[in-house]
Amino acid sequence: MQVRIRIPNRRKSAGSDRAAPEQTAAAVATAQTERAAARRTGGGSSRVAAGILVSRISGLIRERVIGHYFGVDSVVADAFRAAIRIPNLLANLFGEGVLSASFVTVYAKLRARQQDEDADDLAAGVFGILALLCSVLVTLGVVSTPYLIDFIAPGFHGYKRDLTIHIVRILFPGTGLLVMSAWCLGVLNSHRRFLLSYAAPVALNAAIIAVSIYFGRHVPEDPLVLYVAWGYVAGSVLQFLVQLPSVLRLLPHFRPALDWHSEHVRTVMQNFGPIFVSRGVVQISSYIDQMIASNLPTGAVAALGYGQVISILPVSLFSMSISAAELPALSSAIGNEEEVAATLRSRLTAGLRRIAFFIIPSAVAFLALGDVLVAALYQTGRFQHAGSVYVWSVIAGSAIGLLATSLGRLYSSGFYALLDTRTPLRFAIIRVALTTALGLMFAFWVPRWLGIEQRWGVAGLTASAGIAGWVEFTLLRHALGRRIGRTPLPVAFTLKLWSAAVLAAALGYWLKTVVETAHPVVVAAVVLPAYGIVYFAVAAYAGIPESKNTLSAVFRGLRLKL
Repeated sequence: MQVRIRIPNRRKSAGSDRAAPEQTAAAVATAQTERAAARRTGGGSSRVAAGILVSRISGLIRERVIGHYFGVDSVVADAFRAAIRIPNLLANLFGEGVLSASFVTVYAKLRARQQDEDADDLAAGVFGILALLCSVLVTLGVVSTPYLIDFIAPGFHGYKRDLTIHIVRILFPGTGLLVMSAWCLGVLNSHRRFLLSYAAPVALNAAIIAVSIYFGRHVPEDPLVLYVAWGYVAGSVLQFLVQLPSVLRLLPHFRPALDWHSEHVRTVMQNFGPIFVSRGVVQISSYIDQMIASNLPTGAVAALGYGQVISILPVSLFSMSISAAELPALSSAIGNEEEVAATLRSRLTAGLRRIAFFIIPSAVAFLALGDVLVAALYQTGRFQHAGSVYVWSVIAGSAIGLLATSLGRLYSSGFYALLDTRTPLRFAIIRVALTTALGLMFAFWVPRWLGIEQRWGVAGLTASAGIAGWVEFTLLRHALGRRIGRTPLPVAFTLKLWSAAVLAAALGYWLKTVVETAHPVVVAAVVLPAYGIVYFAVAAYAGIPESKNTLSAVFRGLRLKL
């Protein structure tokens, strides 16, 4: 389903002068409404970011514990990374994009029109269908695991393949529960209850950490990885249960149903397929990267997994938080075509600026200070300095497309708010095709051409995905601009941000050489705060309002005055 927005001709016509006062009053009222809505959405994005921050911090602790026991260059590390990719993919697709984009857009619009009974029926119908599909998914997944492994890790053979199959079969029941947890997230987000839904993965991470530490003290790594997999299943149960009471309070008359004939349920399901591909393009690209990496030397799959945990962090904190908070607001926009287009333009423009302000310094930090970040997070136990440098190459490659991927996510939300799922889908297919072609070339041909070890081809995988991300971003921006008008990100604004980040990185790099012999955590404690302080200071000096606004929000949260 598509809603076409045609911008009316803005030339003055006869009688336009007589309508000017009314138009001016309407414009003022619209601007006031948009500013109020923007303040509400800003608070929403802050709550999303807070929830994501808590869950990602717990996730980084989980990854540090896993790295301590499994390291990088081991068969077990590769097997675990390949196996956990399946539930991670489904959780990311359903929880962070597909179900939210297909369900929230319809559910929020029903709420905005005060069709509460229809909205409740939609929630019940989607729950029933998801429960049925999850049961089928888990059963088919357990049975077809060997074929899945041959698809996602074709380079695995012998014991590594057998171990991966065993882990995946344990994980699949938890995967079904994570999908149902995504339904809870969709309901909570539609009611602007962002914090709980995005902080819920803390329960999952806590379960994995507890199991890893408890059994890791006296169990060898081969059986330990199976205990960790069962910890993942237990954590999936907890993640669903911590959200369920709040959801049931919002839906007091909730009764699961299999209502295939409901018009609204059909709309959600029709949108689901295209959004699954277009919204999940990052995860699909990551899957392709893993398929290719499985044919590289041992350690490539593990390094790719460790690196992607870090590279997705700024996308989740800043791009996803803003996009998730904006989606219900964009979907609730009502009025004529011009009013809807104006609302989308103002919201998207503000959102693009906020995303760029945080993503640009993240990309520069990955390039210049990635070794500091990786060592502080992972370097312990079996995870040594050589592993930190190896993972640094992965996140340095991902820095190439970090900004494009982040901005593109918000543009996709604009299309979904217009109930247009086909346009992002077409561009996503182009991105996946480019990712595959460039990934094969950068992983195998480029290292040979440069005369370096084949293992470094894993960095080429993330770099090639970034190039494909820029192509998709350009197509999304141009197509949405034709629909609602331009939503520019000023060149002067972005140049100031890049300049501030580069200056901060120069200082950070110098500090790194001064304290490089200290413990990795100490190095990070010196270098990374200095990098952040200099970036914010230079950005504020350059007149970037986002710098002062962010600091003011932080101090308000601490009940202090700037």
